[in-house]
Amino acid sequence: MSMKTRLLLVVCLVCMGVTAQQPATMRVMCYNVENLFDIKDDTLTNDSEYLPGGMRGWNYKRYEQKLAHIAQVVTAIGGWSPPAIIGLCEIENDNCLKTLVKYSQLKSLNYQYVHYESPDARGVDVGLLYQPHLFKPIASKPIHVALKTGRTTRDILYVSGTLPNGDTAHVFVNHFPSRLGGELESEPNRFTAASVLRAQVDSILMLDSAALVLIMGDFNDYPNNRSINNVLAAQPLNQPTLTTNQLYNLTYDLHQRGDIGSYKHDGQWGMLDQFIVSGGWLKRAKQSCIDANSVTVFAPEWLLEEAKPLGKQPARTYVGMKFNGGYSDHLPIFLDITLNYK
Repeated sequence: MSMKTRLLLVVCLVCMGVTAQQPATMRVMCYNVENLFDIKDDTLTNDSEYLPGGMRGWNYKRYEQKLAHIAQVVTAIGGWSPPAIIGLCEIENDNCLKTLVKYSQLKSLNYQYVHYESPDARGVDVGLLYQPHLFKPIASKPIHVALKTGRTTRDILYVSGTLPNGDTAHVFVNHFPSRLGGELESEPNRFTAASVLRAQVDSILMLDSAALVLIMGDFNDYPNNRSINNVLAAQPLNQPTLTTNQLYNLTYDLHQRGDIGSYKHDGQWGMLDQFIVSGGWLKRAKQSCIDANSVTVFAPEWLLEEAKPLGKQPARTYVGMKFNGGYSDHLPIFLDITLNYK
C-alpha cells in the first residue's frame, strides 16, 4: 500500500468517526412505571404501603424485579441505541433513580438523571434520565403546583439542554393530579396544573417564538379533555396551518383511534400519557424536528396480559392489593427527533 493510499484511508476513517459521533436521530421515551418505591421508610411521606411488612408485602426482591423490568423496557425500546431522554412518572425518590441507573441492567448505558423531591403526600415524583452525549442539561428546576384544595401534588420538572447539533430543547415532565374522588370533582386540580404549565411555556415562547418545547408525562386526562385542549391549549395536528408558538398534541390521533393507548380503563384504551410539542419542532426544515408519525405506544406481547372479558391490558405490578409481578399499569410511549446539522 502506497503512502498516498494510506493517507486517504486514514482520512476516510477519521471522517467516518466524525459521522458516527453525529447521530441522525435520537429517541425520547415517556413511562409511568407504576409506583417505583424503594424499601426505606421516608418519615416525611406516607410510603407505608411500600415498606417491608406493609400491606402490599413489598420487599427487596420485588423492588429488584421492578428495577429489572424498567431496565428491560428501556433497552427494548432503544434497541441498539438507548433512548436519549426518558421522562419517568411515579418514582419515589433520588435513591430509586440512582439504583436504576447505577445498579440495574442499565448500569452499562451511562444514564444520568435530574430529579427534585416534590411535596406529594405519598412521595411520588417525576424524573428525567438522559444520555449525556446526546442531551446536555444547562438548567433545571421543579415547578410547584399549588392546588386550591390545599392538597399536595407532584411538581412539574423542567430541564433545558442542548442537542448534538447545538439546538436547545426545553423539556417538561408532568404527572398531573389524579382522578381520585371522580373525574369531574377532581378536574379543577388538573386545570390548575395545566395553567401553571401553560404559564411556564408562554414565558419561553415569549422570548423565542420558535423555541423547541417538549412536554410529556401522565396527565390523568385525555387529549380531548378540557385541561389539555382548553387550558393548556394543546391542539390536534389537523390544523390548516402550523404556528411555531402554538402547542400541538402528537398523541391526539392515537387517542381518537381507540384501538390502542397507554392506559386501559373499563375496557377502553386511552392516551393518559402524551407528547405535546411547540410548533417549532414541526416546522424546522434544516434543524431539529419531530415527525408526528414516529409517536408510538410500545406494546409488545410481554408487556400485556389477558384480562377477561375485557381483552388485553398492561401487565400490572399490582392488581388491587395483590402482587401481580407485571411491569406497569401504563404502557410507555416514544418518539424520534431528527437531528439536522447546520
